[in-house]
Amino acid sequence: MGTFAGLDTRDRRPPAPEVEETGDGLNEGDVPFTPGTARAALAVRDFRIVWLGAFASNIGTWMQNVVLGAYAFELTRSPAYVSLVAFAQLGPLLLFSVVGGLLADTFDRRRILVVAQVVQLLGSLALAALVLGDDPSRVAIVAAVFVVGTGNAINAPAWVAMVPDLAGRRNMAGAISLNSTQMNASRVVGPAIGGVLFAGIGAAGVFTLNAVTYLFVIASLLVVHPPPAVVDASGPRGFRRLLGGFQVAREDRLVRRALISLTVFSLLCLPFTGQMPTIAAENLGLRPKSLAYGLLYATFGLGAVLGAVSIGTFLASRSKAKIMRNGLAVFAVALAVFGLLRTAWPAYPVVLVIGFAYFATVTSLNTVLQEHLDDRVRGRVMSLWLMAFGGTVPLGLLVAGPVAEATSITVVLLYGAVVAAGLAVYAHRTAVRQA
Repeated sequence: MGTFAGLDTRDRRPPAPEVEETGDGLNEGDVPFTPGTARAALAVRDFRIVWLGAFASNIGTWMQNVVLGAYAFELTRSPAYVSLVAFAQLGPLLLFSVVGGLLADTFDRRRILVVAQVVQLLGSLALAALVLGDDPSRVAIVAAVFVVGTGNAINAPAWVAMVPDLAGRRNMAGAISLNSTQMNASRVVGPAIGGVLFAGIGAAGVFTLNAVTYLFVIASLLVVHPPPAVVDASGPRGFRRLLGGFQVAREDRLVRRALISLTVFSLLCLPFTGQMPTIAAENLGLRPKSLAYGLLYATFGLGAVLGAVSIGTFLASRSKAKIMRNGLAVFAVALAVFGLLRTAWPAYPVVLVIGFAYFATVTSLNTVLQEHLDDRVRGRVMSLWLMAFGGTVPLGLLVAGPVAEATSITVVLLYGAVVAAGLAVYAHRTAVRQA
């Protein structure tokens, strides 16, 4: 890759772990896994252990997420409060991801991850205790959710920087695809379980179960041996080092375009993800505290799983740029249709398509960016990715909530569809100019 933000980007890390070195070598006569595929990444022991631990933990996270949105809506009947709770959950990514990225490029990433998981565990327990009462404090609920979100903001840069490296650079595309897959597979399982348990054991029980699931990922992190972070001792110090990711984005056109596109997409196209209870109740006639709503959210998650895993399987050899352009166009059409629906049953296949297009697009963009990055700046640059991907969504929700109350939730969905269509046209014209 030559130079990257003034750094020599030749890979000086230890050689990537081979499948055979993990104790999972192939038997004689077996066909080797193609490097870069999901199967090759999953064959690496340390990656597989952490991947399974994260999957178990994320099931609990999505149980909590779907119940939290439904609980907030039923408690207040206010889309604005639902948006505020979502902001408390995701807003810390915007506020603290840069700090998390600096920590990920400076200290032991595994220790950072364990501490961050413990913070989220304690925040979930506090949330469970709060909602036991008949009339819990709205402010205290937001505060507890903010604690969980802060733990996630410190966790996320170290996670996206370390986990793909567990599989080795050659298998990074497959590892990124699998990481997105487990996150979205948990969207299928978690909401389905959460929807059933919400009616049976209440919000407090669901939040407590989520706290327990953090133990799975903590245990997995304690039994693996991740490669050490490559620290650039000659780089800037203090505040300049904190803002190192911004310097990379300013000097590298690929990084800059990827982050700008993702920021616009997240800010204006994704607020619907935090307003699913409002969409279900006002447009589709579904109660947020129902199995039908849980299945709607799970169907969206299933589409996201298929979209994410496609990048490491049957679309592994396809142009990522073409996948992104087509994905944005399909997403725009499907989101517009979803906004205009007033009957529940057609919404299920439509949200399946939305989920697939959404995560095929984002996973492709993530793969291109991570394969481009040098490990010494990976944590700080990926903290900007997290700010763009997760941190700007709550800003969009803060706008979407009042807009939905003043007009309708349909308006929020339609302006998101228009922006996605615009991004697809922009991506196509950029590709034509570069051809």
